Amino acid sequence: MPGHITVRSIPGRLATGAFILHSGIGKWNLPAERATAVHRTAAGAFPFLSKIPAPAFVKLLSASEVATGAVLLSPFVRDRRAGAALTAFSAGLLTMYWRTPALRKAGSIWPTPAGLPVSKDVWMLGIGLGLIAGDCGCGGSR
Repeated sequence: MPGHITVRSIPGRLATGAFILHSGIGKWNLPAERATAVHRTAAGAFPFLSKIPAPAFVKLLSASEVATGAVLLSPFVRDRRAGAALTAFSAGLLTMYWRTPALRKAGSIWPTPAGLPVSKDVWMLGIGLGLIAGDCGCGGSR
């Protein structure tokens, strides 16, 4: 039945959900200096974010990470919807990676040491797309 939660999706959902939830909880009470740095990086990639004060931005980011993690961990959210949430979340992070030249080697997609932590988020994109594709009912063994 399309739209259900598959046993094979559980490990990816648990790993990403727990990781993102933990990250979001950790950002809720960031010190002002760290919140400013996170905000500056995000606003460099997405200029419209510069209109949001750093403390408010970090609270929104934290809440969105907690919500995304909770969606992935919830047994009541079907794979396709969880995959869509994870894909959107990771696509935002990878867009920031792509738009921030200091995170990539010149003329390359490969990360600099500073970009490695963000470039690794490509695994979340793969899991998200897998959750969507695995739920499409488009063949394969069931």
